[in-house]
Amino acid sequence: MSVHNADISRIFEEIADLLEIGDANPFRVRAYRRAARVIGELQLDVAAAVHHGETLPKLPGIGDDLSGKLHEIARTGHCALLDRLRKQAPATITDLLAIPGLGPRRVRTLYRELDVQTMEQLHRAARDGRIHTLHGFGEKTELNVLRAVESRLSKAHRCKLTVAAQYAKAYVEYLRSAPGIGRVVLAGSMRRMRDTVGDIDILVTSEASSDVTERFVHYGEVRQVLSHGPTRASVTLHCGLQVDLRVVRAESYGAALHYFTGSRAHNIAMRALAQQQGLKLNEYGVFRNARRVAGETEESVYAAVGLPFIPPELREDHGEIEAARGGYLPQLVRITDIKGDLHSHTRWSDGYDSVEAMALAAKARGYEYLAITDHSRRLTAAHGLDPERLRRQLDEIARNTTPGITLLKGIEVDILEDGALDLPDSVLQQLDIVIAAVHSRFNLSRARQTERILRALEHPLVTMLAHPTGRLIESREPYDVDMLQILRKASARGRFLELNAHPERLDLSDTYCHMAKDEGVLVSVNSDAHGVSQFDNLQYGIGQARRGWLARKDVLNTRNCAQLRALIGAPRRRTAP
Repeated sequence: MSVHNADISRIFEEIADLLEIGDANPFRVRAYRRAARVIGELQLDVAAAVHHGETLPKLPGIGDDLSGKLHEIARTGHCALLDRLRKQAPATITDLLAIPGLGPRRVRTLYRELDVQTMEQLHRAARDGRIHTLHGFGEKTELNVLRAVESRLSKAHRCKLTVAAQYAKAYVEYLRSAPGIGRVVLAGSMRRMRDTVGDIDILVTSEASSDVTERFVHYGEVRQVLSHGPTRASVTLHCGLQVDLRVVRAESYGAALHYFTGSRAHNIAMRALAQQQGLKLNEYGVFRNARRVAGETEESVYAAVGLPFIPPELREDHGEIEAARGGYLPQLVRITDIKGDLHSHTRWSDGYDSVEAMALAAKARGYEYLAITDHSRRLTAAHGLDPERLRRQLDEIARNTTPGITLLKGIEVDILEDGALDLPDSVLQQLDIVIAAVHSRFNLSRARQTERILRALEHPLVTMLAHPTGRLIESREPYDVDMLQILRKASARGRFLELNAHPERLDLSDTYCHMAKDEGVLVSVNSDAHGVSQFDNLQYGIGQARRGWLARKDVLNTRNCAQLRALIGAPRRRTAP
């Protein structure tokens, strides 16, 4: 069975959870959490490198002990330490950590005081009013837990796009190596770049003699075969993801790819449009009576009903068909349009690499500029910069002589509860870019949270609002804000909003990206890279931007360096005190 980076990261994270629940040394807990984060965000396939005898690069925070466990997991898929820890705690107790607000300490209290071990037991304890009596909880916490558990129990499990991609790409490569295989492509919500994925859809064209479904169900990571026929099959992997396979003839490839890409609402609208023209559209082609008139390519499917090709990211029945008919579909932004990255971190705060290493990596990707934006002092967990340390970093940036790239001096400054900024104006005035961010008090009321952000956007030295809703996919809901007010304030003050491409965030949502476009607010698609490999996050941010209908002109960092400087400097000149 293959071992993916997501598997290694998940094992390290579970070790950290069980250690903390068991009241282990906090430094040891943090070491495993850091290792989980580093491996989870690493682009290098660790297990493949170990399997081929390659020497792994020096990974931040991973010493000899953790490196040994990393190799153990990469070779076997298991960790002896985790097995021992699991025997000391109920098997399901770490599931409770998925509930917002329940960290390991609170889970430990629930287990010791109320013998809560499962999600169902947690639901009953909250419903019966037994949680708010515990030290460190309270009635509001109990109500939030009840709502979160009910929401989670009612939803089908979905997986983050980037995690699903690791399993999907490996499966696709496995299928491509079989004889008689033509095309092997991913469809469904992965192709539409949804931020979470319910299952993986794979489409294959194959010769009639090729038994591709037999190969599919005998993949090494298959836990259970749900169905198996000559042209379709469905399995569940050991990681819990369901994978569905469909095999079609080459002449039906375009129609099948359109059908299995979805969304369901888009497909229904397309079939209705075809019916209005006396056509039948299904996964085998477009037909007029019994005669096939299109279906070999997706372009032919759309052309048959009088439409230009609609990019997969737009296929949600959110007006894309009307836009295509009216000739105003946007030419969506592409990753090759990006000229630089305006949000990155270094070792000065919670990053893994030096200023120079980040500059070289950005240059290698063809960027014209890179903004160094480490955290400000309030974020102590990230070793944020106070004014003196920031001045020293600015000196280092000024001394950097990496040719062919411009380093912009910046900061990711905390927005305090009252909307003030975490650093004084005398320091912020020295910077090229000031990214304001909410990192605390996520539970403020809608009115107070909105006012807090509006006040920050009024500040004459603020350039951009970072990860504007504060969500962490599958672990923290977005805080409640009036996004229309925020966008209109940004428009009035010449501020920009970030689309944070970090796979845990993908914030702005596609809906808010579309709103920003409508309000004339430029969006900056930033990697939020904490190390050189994380510039690759940008591909997911671009997918989200495309889902939000953003064209090249709607994205701030598609401008060259001179154009960018003019844009980010103009609001300061116009609103300077």
